[in-house]
Amino acid sequence: MRRIESYVEQYRERHEAELAEWIGVPSVSATGEGMADAAGFACALLPRSGLKARQVETGGWPLVVGRAEGPAGAPHVVIYGHYDVQPAGPLAAWDSPPFEAAIRDGRMYGRGTGDNKGQHLAQLLALRALSETGELPCGVTVLLDGEEEIGSPNLESALAGLRDEWNADLVLWSDGPVHDSGEPTVSLGVRGAVRFEIRVHGAPAALHSGNWGGVGPNPAWELVWLLSTMRSPEGEILVKGIADGMVPLSPSERDALDALPVDVPAALAEVGLDRMDVPEGVGFNDRLALPTFSINSLSCLDEGDHRTVIPATAVARCDIRTVGGQRASTVIAALRAHLAEHLPHAELHVPGGLMEASRTLPESPYTQVITDAVSAAAGRPALLVPAMGGSLPIAALSDGLGLPCYGIPLANVDEHNHGPNENFELARFHAGITAAANVLLELGKLR
Repeated sequence: MRRIESYVEQYRERHEAELAEWIGVPSVSATGEGMADAAGFACALLPRSGLKARQVETGGWPLVVGRAEGPAGAPHVVIYGHYDVQPAGPLAAWDSPPFEAAIRDGRMYGRGTGDNKGQHLAQLLALRALSETGELPCGVTVLLDGEEEIGSPNLESALAGLRDEWNADLVLWSDGPVHDSGEPTVSLGVRGAVRFEIRVHGAPAALHSGNWGGVGPNPAWELVWLLSTMRSPEGEILVKGIADGMVPLSPSERDALDALPVDVPAALAEVGLDRMDVPEGVGFNDRLALPTFSINSLSCLDEGDHRTVIPATAVARCDIRTVGGQRASTVIAALRAHLAEHLPHAELHVPGGLMEASRTLPESPYTQVITDAVSAAAGRPALLVPAMGGSLPIAALSDGLGLPCYGIPLANVDEHNHGPNENFELARFHAGITAAANVLLELGKLR
């Protein structure tokens, strides 16, 4: 590891320049902005780390795949990342252009710095460091997804066509921030995500609320009432069948969750809150291991114009985060049944890009090796998180390929992924290269 640390220190400026160059390539999967160029850039990036690379067509944005053989008997590791990013959003909210990397106060700013170009680049630079200072200790296949930010709708089918090309043993991924405490982190899973929209229609056009009030049904009131039947004031999700299949935390997962540090007032204050959501009596970390039902936005499609009318349409955009054992198809069926029972003329729209929850148990074979390697690289014990609160398409690998999956998030807690001024602390970027390399070094000793 000391050899790797010296290498990382020697090439700090070069690595930062490569990250800045990558940030300068827009890759917004939702709109298509820059995606073709970004796929080509990613395909050219992998050979710099000793990988044979190609693009795999998916029916959407391509998957970029790189492969390198390791010593006989060593584990074969799949490393997952994604080269697509979120749209920039309002440009006025950025302190510097989103697709021009800027360094301020030890951080690089730009869309994709933390989510996910900086993190998968750290993994690629770890491969390069190992190759240039010795040899790869493991066989490696790198997967760079071009559709993660739109739910990876084609990943599972693309992987099905590739599974015969490698005999993989485990998956590593680096995405999202470290634990809220800022300590080094190993994550064993993610929650799933089901995005949906509920629409309620009234008259074909808005009606005068004086002439038609009390006569014409108001879609906004109907929608609000419907939503009140779906989640109680105490926070209980009331949709029957939505939790079918949910698997409780195992004793080892419970122990890992209980061991996580938390400063609740500080965590809330960081985002400007003075209270947690209902219900009372549920711990901060426990909440991130439970299903949720969130209303993302409510609208009458009036573009914010306040008029004394009965709106023609009311829309709620929502998401449900699922946990181990829940399935997106079961959730959608339960939602349809609930609408049919409570407000039959309400419409449910599911845009696609669903993500299933992924779960790897702490007693899985590589957990201790990976946790010890991350701890050694950081110089202090890494925290073991049963599942991150957010979502990634890791189930395509854990369930689809039957592989244990381990997350090594590298970004700072305040990376502002998906928001303006997304950033990556450069000290964490460089430390991430060392940590990723040390994980592979330790895995290579298992041959």
